[in-house]
Amino acid sequence: MLVSSPAMQDELRGAEATCHIAIIGAGFSGVAMAIQLKKAGIHDFVVFEAADEVGGTWRDNVYPGCACDVPSHLYSYSFEPNAHWSRVYGEQGEIWAYLRRCVEKYGLRPHLRLGAKIRRAVFDEASGTWQLTTAQGETCRAKVVISGTGPLARPVVPELPGLERFAGRTFHSARWDHGYDLRGKRVAVVGTGASAIQFVPQIAKVVEVLHLFQRTPPWVMPKLDRAFTEREKARFARYPALDKAYRALVYWVMELRGAGFVVEPKLLALLEKLAVQHVRASVKDPELRRKVTPSYRMGCKRILISNDYYPALGRPNVELVTHGVREVEAHAIVTEDGERRPVDAIVFGTGFDVSDFLGQMEIRGLGGKGLDEAWQEGAEAYHGVAIAGFPNLFLLLGPNSGLGHNSMIFMIEAQVHFVLQCLKLLREKDARYLSVRPPAQRTYNDGLQDRSKNTVWMTGCRSWYLDEQGRNFSLWPGFTVEYWLRTRRVRPSDFEAVA
Repeated sequence: MLVSSPAMQDELRGAEATCHIAIIGAGFSGVAMAIQLKKAGIHDFVVFEAADEVGGTWRDNVYPGCACDVPSHLYSYSFEPNAHWSRVYGEQGEIWAYLRRCVEKYGLRPHLRLGAKIRRAVFDEASGTWQLTTAQGETCRAKVVISGTGPLARPVVPELPGLERFAGRTFHSARWDHGYDLRGKRVAVVGTGASAIQFVPQIAKVVEVLHLFQRTPPWVMPKLDRAFTEREKARFARYPALDKAYRALVYWVMELRGAGFVVEPKLLALLEKLAVQHVRASVKDPELRRKVTPSYRMGCKRILISNDYYPALGRPNVELVTHGVREVEAHAIVTEDGERRPVDAIVFGTGFDVSDFLGQMEIRGLGGKGLDEAWQEGAEAYHGVAIAGFPNLFLLLGPNSGLGHNSMIFMIEAQVHFVLQCLKLLREKDARYLSVRPPAQRTYNDGLQDRSKNTVWMTGCRSWYLDEQGRNFSLWPGFTVEYWLRTRRVRPSDFEAVA
């Protein structure tokens, strides 16, 4: 077990430890929350992290070509600008290094409890505290729990018939096996999402043959990426106002795209034309061009950006397979048309369980009610942060916090601010616990679902944005500036403060 502070280690190994606030997860959400707690003068908190280092998704995803699809100057904290980003779109290692620097700069190491996965959280109404239990069986009691586990923590591997019989190597892109050399191998890649379009061009250069299994083609736009010059970086560093202005420009360009997502999907028709031109310019084979051209409205699924994905599909050693998988044999994959393709390895680029907002933790609130029971008809929360019946529990990037058009860091900062306002209300009321009222949560979420009806995500495609009932549980159906305004202040009447 790795713990940053020896004193904290001794405390947590002794009698049941206590802290005022427990933060779960040390990715962008958890780190932002911890920094802002310290800025607010609150130092009695512990950050529990299951892994042996901070970083979240940028620690875990180390596949070849891993990079962000939001410009670097916007995919960073507003309170901690980085004038020295090497590229317009930051790569995995650089983003992870940025987050680690933030941890060091703001003195978060003593608050970290690394190697500590929270398995269970149970609320005690009498004391107004949560009892947390780690995977090792240790317990900690906290008045407030803030979950920053994020939606990109648990990889999904499809249940392909016969997969257990496969004798070769298998791994998910989020758990990349760097100990396995793909050079000269026959490789199957399952999935054509945001990760696959980044690593496929990289491994296609070294494998003998690559079979890429596609269920639905993604919309792919050109990636307007380039390296920043040393002069540009020097100017950003010398003139912070210039850095701030550039960030604002990027934000508003991306924010204006939101009109096509949440106001009128037909506005995305222009971007569709640009994407089709991108296909035509990059793919010469008419049949391959047909296979990679989507038939659904752009934005209904995640829009991807790449300059090398389409050219990679045109390589002589790459095959795009659009037939479904019938079964997996010991050394091959058989598709529904009966064709058998021998492979040495299967790489899954099949995304994450984005409905797993709390990392498979068992959560029990008032009356011992489980969160799985409360969310039986679908995950929902008040502002994506507070859940009725689960006092003093706050989520970062909870239900309906996701975006299709802008930076998630912006949403994280808005939610962190909202949580701080809730903590202030809890303190001012001198309350045992604070719980959002069920009618307030119901009204809020009814409004979200009503607004979602006219968004691009409801235009007919199948995506991870929607649950099995076709309900939007993941994305914010509005502009981010509106969400920011809504989370500036807490409405006390929407909460019950119990003394």
